[in-house]
Amino acid sequence: MKILYISPENTVGTMSLWKKAHEMNGNQCDFITFYKNPKQHDSGICLDLPMISTNPWYLKIRHNYYKIFRGGFGDYKEKEGFPPVWAPHSAFEKSFFSLRDWVWQKYIDPAIDKYKLFDYDIYHFEWGLDFYRDCRFAKKLSKDGKPIICTYHGQDMRTRGVIKEMDEISNLNLTSELDLLRKHPNINYLFLPYDTSLYKVGGKISSPMRVCHSPTNRYYKGSDDIIEICSDLDRDGVIEFVLIEDKTQNEAIEIKRSCDVYIDQIHNRGGWGYGMSSIESLSMGLICLTELVSEYQDFIPDHPFVNVTKQNLKKKILDLTKNQELLNHKKIKSREWVVKYHDISSVSQSLYLYYENNSWIK
Repeated sequence: MKILYISPENTVGTMSLWKKAHEMNGNQCDFITFYKNPKQHDSGICLDLPMISTNPWYLKIRHNYYKIFRGGFGDYKEKEGFPPVWAPHSAFEKSFFSLRDWVWQKYIDPAIDKYKLFDYDIYHFEWGLDFYRDCRFAKKLSKDGKPIICTYHGQDMRTRGVIKEMDEISNLNLTSELDLLRKHPNINYLFLPYDTSLYKVGGKISSPMRVCHSPTNRYYKGSDDIIEICSDLDRDGVIEFVLIEDKTQNEAIEIKRSCDVYIDQIHNRGGWGYGMSSIESLSMGLICLTELVSEYQDFIPDHPFVNVTKQNLKKKILDLTKNQELLNHKKIKSREWVVKYHDISSVSQSLYLYYENNSWIK
């Protein structure tokens, strides 16, 4: 089979990993990205499209724009609906996407011809996004009987909503975010994939214990509270706190490998539980602290996480500093658990079961 992934960016290298997994299963796989992410080394077939960016200035403008229509939470405001559905908030926004589609066509159509993008057997649309906001590429695929799979990662459904035209033709919807199972009537769970063979469990615990936090978005991760609590403990000499921000992926990994404990998030503002950074940390044998709602604890009852809230975070860290035996035990269990559920070999088997269980896969 020939499998194509279409994604705005190669988020944390996941597209490269899926390409490797499909090729190990004897299939051809390629991926296309909309723009280059300076923190990622592999952008696949990159279209380098204009009028889209992850630069802070672009995100700030978008956030302030949405404040006009969504209130003070702006771009963080979650949408209602089952599923939530994207719609332009104004004539200006509608015109913007029409203009962007027109501009992008000068980049996309030549790429379709050059890379023969209509000749694949299965199409994965990350974030539930087509090249065009009007979904003309996906509509053509659907008309030709090609299988369409949409994968949602969190904010794409929570705050943007599904694109109605894409949702109507999608044959299979997937997510690694447990709360999204409550937001869509037809979506399936798939653990986030990771190459756990990249790392081994580190040596003895540092003295003082090194605790790190690596937010991609401080609001969603509850970082202000985490930083305040950990900085206080650092000043008291109880721990060494390391904040990992504005680093390339390789730089962040090297810093994280020198640590003992990783704090993912509190408050559950950007989804429940944990994300790729926790999976990476578990693979290294770090003890991971995160806030887990009861639904998540029921879903993964054998998890190795230390469940924390703003109220008990300080106490949980102090408890870990006083129990060397528990730390060493959790390092081993963390590694074992992430291999069992998140290793790419396990996750790809689950994906291929979805393929096999759907008659539209030839």
